[in-house]
Amino acid sequence: MNDSLRSATSPFHAFTLRDWQQHYQTAPDSLRSSLSMVLGSLSSGDNAWLYLPTTAQLETQLVHLEQLRRDADGSLASLPLFGVPFAVKDNIDVGGWPTSAACPEFTYTATADATVVANLRAKGAIVVGKTNLDQFATGLVGTRSPHGAVRNTFNPAYVSGGSSSGSASVLARGLVAFSLGTDTAGSGRVPAGFNNIVGLKPTKGWLSNQGVVPACRLNDTVSVFALTVTDAQTVAHAAGGYDAADAYSRSNPHTAPAAMSVHPRFAVPDSLKFFGDALAEFEFEQALERLTSNGVTLVPIDFTPFRELAEQLYYGAWVAERTVAIGKIFDDMPQAMDPTVRGIVANGLNYSACDAWRAEYLRAELARKINLALEGFDALIVPTTPWLHLAVSGSAASACRSVPLAAN
Repeated sequence: MNDSLRSATSPFHAFTLRDWQQHYQTAPDSLRSSLSMVLGSLSSGDNAWLYLPTTAQLETQLVHLEQLRRDADGSLASLPLFGVPFAVKDNIDVGGWPTSAACPEFTYTATADATVVANLRAKGAIVVGKTNLDQFATGLVGTRSPHGAVRNTFNPAYVSGGSSSGSASVLARGLVAFSLGTDTAGSGRVPAGFNNIVGLKPTKGWLSNQGVVPACRLNDTVSVFALTVTDAQTVAHAAGGYDAADAYSRSNPHTAPAAMSVHPRFAVPDSLKFFGDALAEFEFEQALERLTSNGVTLVPIDFTPFRELAEQLYYGAWVAERTVAIGKIFDDMPQAMDPTVRGIVANGLNYSACDAWRAEYLRAELARKINLALEGFDALIVPTTPWLHLAVSGSAASACRSVPLAAN
């Protein structure tokens, strides 16, 4: 691990949900002492954190947890996340805490928890801090923050990935058991790939966006970072559910997972670009070989409609959604914004209502092509990123700044 990112290690370093559950089963009265040790391992000098709770804010949560346990007659069966520390990306509200979206001039004090935070707290989880991000969740590199770039967990020469940079970093370093990010175009998966953790982007509407600073409301979702796939699923189920306060929320009844075919067929892109990263290309090929050795049939498919649809988020009229989302600060205090983020948001002014309708028609047409292409497959396998390692400084990083829409 990157030594410059080390904090004082608590006895609960890299605990999974199961580890925490077993801990409280064997030490049921250790809630306060355990969380005190967790908080003691966190440093305000670590720029992955933008806010750590005051003593009073922590005490409020502890009192709430103790009441939850009393209401459950001491049983933790209905509280699967009891006493589990987690982090929240700083574009998601925690009641009484500041929300900044990594823009100090935008900062406000949240009057209530975002729905996802409230749902997780109701299951016993405790928020121990809010994390850094690419400003207004605009970027995939983790460098567009006035608080500085969050460095990669394993090598400070490389980026953490973004926009949910801080949430990925604190989890990968074992400081929390899970964390929340957001994902519009990869912000909950790219940092997971760069930091060797699990990143889950739930289907739109499963997790409420009420209390979340929007980027592109039609595509935004709260995402989950975890140390295992099982933990990610557990957290998503705890955080999710229908919310009438979110116009895009939907009901998601609990059903059995779809059974994998006896002879699974996975689709893979017929052509991929790795931009000269031979190691990334090699590792992806190795992953494909492991799948085939386990009985999976891989079938190449035309990836063109997938790529064209993804490009619309930054190259098409959809970018105007970002302009709408943060238009007030863009209009009133453009100098307060990161220059690259400001340039992306300004680009949204170049599109008309007619352009927006054309973009919607194109989206529907490409989505239909994609659905048809995936018929008969159990999964689609793609690399998370074309690079395994992207330097904080260097030609690739310069491209992310000078041609931000093309590079990320």
